[in-house]
Amino acid sequence: MKTRNNGYRITILSLILLTSSIVYAQQPALQYFRPNDKAGLNVFEPSKQDTVEFDGVKVRIGGDFAMQFQSINQTNSLDSLVELGTNFNLPTANLNIDVQLYDGLRMHLRTYLSSQNHREAWVKGGYLQIDKLDFIKQGFMQGFMDVARITIGLDEFNYGDAHFRRSDNARAIFNPFVGNYIMDAFSTEAFGELTIMKNGFLGVIGITNGKLNQSVVVNDNSDNKASFYGKLGYDNQLSDDFRLRLTGSWYINKGTTTGSWIYGGDRAGSRYYNVMQTLDGDGGPFEGRFNPRFRELTAIQINPFIKYKGLEFFGIYEVASNSDDQGGGAFTQLAGELLYRFGNTEQFYLGGRYNTVSGEMVENALTQEINRVNIGGGWYMTKNVMAKLEYVSQKYEGEGWTGTKYNGGEFDGINIEAVISF
Repeated sequence: MKTRNNGYRITILSLILLTSSIVYAQQPALQYFRPNDKAGLNVFEPSKQDTVEFDGVKVRIGGDFAMQFQSINQTNSLDSLVELGTNFNLPTANLNIDVQLYDGLRMHLRTYLSSQNHREAWVKGGYLQIDKLDFIKQGFMQGFMDVARITIGLDEFNYGDAHFRRSDNARAIFNPFVGNYIMDAFSTEAFGELTIMKNGFLGVIGITNGKLNQSVVVNDNSDNKASFYGKLGYDNQLSDDFRLRLTGSWYINKGTTTGSWIYGGDRAGSRYYNVMQTLDGDGGPFEGRFNPRFRELTAIQINPFIKYKGLEFFGIYEVASNSDDQGGGAFTQLAGELLYRFGNTEQFYLGGRYNTVSGEMVENALTQEINRVNIGGGWYMTKNVMAKLEYVSQKYEGEGWTGTKYNGGEFDGINIEAVISF
């Protein structure tokens, strides 16, 4: 069965690559849409500028393909980790369908065709984006909708800015490095959100059901409660050379059986394969990142983004805390990413990222800390094809790891990743 499933995946991936040039040549322009290529780099929420005239239903078929060559070594104090060799990882792939249904009304659907965690293809999620209400009546609430956007679906929701730069399975064209952040704020939940954008100012208010795996079954352990989130910020091109963006986001859930997925909702798996897996089988496809899984979670994330000519900085200050009723505990994440993009179209870049997470699982517990350094660069060979090289080093430190496989744990090495997105 494993061989047959691999054969199906290879056939699907081959068909995507063989037909990509034909499909791309026929790609229609969509309204309020983030391009799935280099043009979408450093695009966060798509602009409210209406630059595409609606002239009927348009269907855009796109995809992503990523392949990694991994050379990583690892160790811990127990000498219990598997030995990692130097070889290719299983390629990952996405199928993207975007449809302009009506003037100001667009649908998105993404399917993971191949990922580290799942051998079978499955729908990651989708949403309906509403930028006009003309389907109710021509010009209905036009003044409000000129600055407003309504998004409804079951997909990633807009908490923080890091999810705009991360790799979404095979969509790695916006990530300057191979790995995502250690506390990877990303989950696919049933949600609805309202976004307001005017004169560079940004506001988001939203609600999710707090559940990654959807079910209507209620039992004695059910304590389902909605999650509430929002964002406030400013994003403006202050001059031809200088852009400034600063946002603050929050996320709150008080249900003890919901809301624990925000740092563990990426079902595709980690971008670093087989790290921190033990000889006796402890570990899995999600290792290398950290999810505190607090029962009643409150989180805030602050993100500065500065771009001056080719110099680019993106940062994260994030705190995730548990309620006192559930034992307290909190973790703080810090990240700084400094890049220099150069070339006639800034098709080359060099840079580094530092990412650290530290805190306690419960109040007054021993400290757990994870530190990661990425150094590398990349080349956009075309706007749809890129290659990147990175060195990664990650260490688990602090007395809170004593007695576990993470005690003295570390991994480091080289990754090369090739990406196609269209």
